[in-house]
Amino acid sequence: MSVKFYREENQVPLEMHKVRVVQKLNLLPVEERLRAIQEAGNNTFLLRNKDIYMDMLTDSGVNAMSDRQTAAMHIADDSYAGSESFLRLKNAIKEVFGVDYVLPVHQGRAAENILANRFVSPGKVALMNFHFTTTKAHVTRLGGEVIELVKKKGLEPVNDEPFKGDFDLKLLEKTIKETGPEKVAFVRVEAGTNLIGGQPVSLENMCAVADICHKFGVPSILDASLLQDNIYFMKKREAQCKYMAPKEIYHLLADKMDIIYFSARKLGFARGGAIISHNTVLIKSMMEFIPLYEGFLTYGGIDVRSIEAMAEGLYESLDMEYLSHGPEFIEYLVRELDDYGVPVIKPAGGLGAHLNCQAFVPDMPHDQYPAAAVCAALYIAGGIRPMERGTLSEQRDPDGTERFAELELARLAVPRRVFTLSQIKYVADRVKWVWDNRQLIGGLKWVEEPDVLRFFFGRLKEIGHWQEDLADKFRQDFGNSL
Repeated sequence: MSVKFYREENQVPLEMHKVRVVQKLNLLPVEERLRAIQEAGNNTFLLRNKDIYMDMLTDSGVNAMSDRQTAAMHIADDSYAGSESFLRLKNAIKEVFGVDYVLPVHQGRAAENILANRFVSPGKVALMNFHFTTTKAHVTRLGGEVIELVKKKGLEPVNDEPFKGDFDLKLLEKTIKETGPEKVAFVRVEAGTNLIGGQPVSLENMCAVADICHKFGVPSILDASLLQDNIYFMKKREAQCKYMAPKEIYHLLADKMDIIYFSARKLGFARGGAIISHNTVLIKSMMEFIPLYEGFLTYGGIDVRSIEAMAEGLYESLDMEYLSHGPEFIEYLVRELDDYGVPVIKPAGGLGAHLNCQAFVPDMPHDQYPAAAVCAALYIAGGIRPMERGTLSEQRDPDGTERFAELELARLAVPRRVFTLSQIKYVADRVKWVWDNRQLIGGLKWVEEPDVLRFFFGRLKEIGHWQEDLADKFRQDFGNSL
């Protein structure tokens, strides 16, 4: 249920929570921001938190916990085995998903590691609506291949498609037949789809994917890390979901999918993660990997205080007032940017607002990393830390050829229950300034390029002196202002 304002011009997203604990922020002068981004190798991951005003890198592990989550942490059971905290987590998963079998892991990519070790071997393929960076890395390191089968409309920056993360179902069935079901490691649905702008997947499409998998005897896997946002979009955009309670949707998906895994750094606003299933045979086939890679079966590499917060956060993921906060703030930011004429992915998805950097710097070649350059410019302009989701986030082909991204995006993530509306408006204002001065943005080149997951800790430098020119223009336009 939305809250309508009496005066239409005052209509904004309305927080259904209040702030009781605050953390001081720091906004450096533009000259110091220039120094900081260059010392970080133009990699926003390598910036120090003390040098950041608006941290919009991710919504993973940086969401604000509720008072109930904080309180739950104080009743944690520190037992190495048989912890009551784990039993409370199992009860929460049973309530939310209706599932009995749970393998705890320390976060989402730990689940990906276990799934890859269980299902992937040389010559096998993993079919996905779209890949995620760590998921793909786990598949390829074991000799597998990732094939992406998202609908063509999902790769268009702007259209009216409500579920741009949907699989192309005909292509999925055709690919399984041509590849041979025995060579398909699994079909993975990511809801919502991170690297194309946090775009949701419809319930109808997910159920159809599961049916196709069952038809061919191929494992169906749901990455539910962003499922909270996705359920919001289902209820807003999909007729059959309008009157369904969130719990009904969770339960239906758990009934259809062979395996669900998630990062609780996103789903549940806590830490940790889990692999869950109705299928005891599948769970037992992965059980041995938990002590090997994570920890004992009742803590899985998660500290027990986080297990308690995770359990409470899962209960909160049934509350539409909590579910709606992120998507509504993101939609507001996307609308502001669109009104300013800034090229942004539409319709608004989950996770954050995504700038279309190919439109920012249309003449910049992919191998000068346009999305990374725009991210650096945004930090210089406002102390805002975005995340590059473009060619820099890809990995090179085995022969060293650069793999160009389908979309060059700068992600402005909106951590849940963290920012105020005035801060969101500040971000929109600074992005508009960068857009108006986009002719100053130049490219980047590698200084240190890791072989795997290079976007996490690689270093680049500017081509020419465009960053100094951008900082000088900021000072001209804003005077003594920060």
